[in-house]
Amino acid sequence: MDFTFSEEQQAAAEAARGVFADVAPDAVPSPAMTTGAVADEFDRALWARLADADVLSLLLAEEYGGAGLDAVALCLVLRESARVLARVPLLENSAAMAAVQAYGGPELRAELLERAGRGEVVLTVAASGRTGHDPAELAVTARLEEGEGADWILDGVQTAVPWAYDADYVVVPAHTTADRTVLALVSRVHDGVTPAEQFSTSGERLGELRLESARIAARDVIDVEGAWEWLRDLLTTGTCALALGLGERVLRMSSDYTSKREQFGFPVATFQAVAVQAADRYIDLRAMEVTLWQAAWRIAAGARGTLPVAGDVAVAKIWASEGVRRVVQTAQHLHGGFGADVDYPLHRYHAWAKHLELSLGPAAAHEEVLGDLLAAHSLG
Repeated sequence: MDFTFSEEQQAAAEAARGVFADVAPDAVPSPAMTTGAVADEFDRALWARLADADVLSLLLAEEYGGAGLDAVALCLVLRESARVLARVPLLENSAAMAAVQAYGGPELRAELLERAGRGEVVLTVAASGRTGHDPAELAVTARLEEGEGADWILDGVQTAVPWAYDADYVVVPAHTTADRTVLALVSRVHDGVTPAEQFSTSGERLGELRLESARIAARDVIDVEGAWEWLRDLLTTGTCALALGLGERVLRMSSDYTSKREQFGFPVATFQAVAVQAADRYIDLRAMEVTLWQAAWRIAAGARGTLPVAGDVAVAKIWASEGVRRVVQTAQHLHGGFGADVDYPLHRYHAWAKHLELSLGPAAAHEEVLGDLLAAHSLG
């Protein structure tokens, strides 16, 4: 079997690498030195360059101006973005577009996809639920009015919505009285929709989205079985790709620092205690990588397996949430006090890593999900 990336996937990563080449991780105020958001909005100039390089439309079909690539290509690009802490809604916008393309109606696809692929319309996803610990689809109720062409009425709260103040539309999962999950595309400025400021550990502005009898047109609601589960898996796998890219950059920073820092006349990288810790973190990153590509491949190929895709995603989350924390903690230890210097970017990577860890959730919860899947599906 050939496990190498395709030429198209490698070209996507190369294009992203070129765009991100001059991105400075410390281009905005440090989250350690600000009480609110580090910036009023995301990096619009970078967003425009990504659009010009056709990176935003990777997952779109050719008929919508895209390259027709898959989740593996997206994760390769996200990996590059995390290495420089790129402040753009690349994951959320790409995943939302892919869901609309796969499950949305023709009118919705025609209205949004090409414009979103060009960066003219920005999409995000409310995936954290009411508290960040409960299923997102249970945080909002959706009721369909009677009659042909009737609207949907949404009520509830979604917390920690990324880029909520910048996106034009938020994809909101909601449950119906028939115990189904629908995806509603909610305009940021809409009657019955009220955002409240929240801030991530990385200093980015999030939003608590309150919906009170928000009326959404039927054409803007995706009522297809499996749509939310597919979108959720893609978002989660993309977050694991961000954790991998960030972790790889941090380990490289640690390697560079310990190779130059000397004690007793020798680089500290030559000390056994330092080398062992770095080696352990390298193993973490390789485990994060292999489980990421397994989950991304399952999503991209739609391949059947003994366990559903959720099993592979759970394994990737276990390694990513634990691994990214261990990598940055070890980096801080190996850097000593220098790692906390706000003029050095490591503390920013630590703040972003904590945000990713919180977004993914604790490994123990994913192990429980995996255990339930193993109990429900015979491996024999």
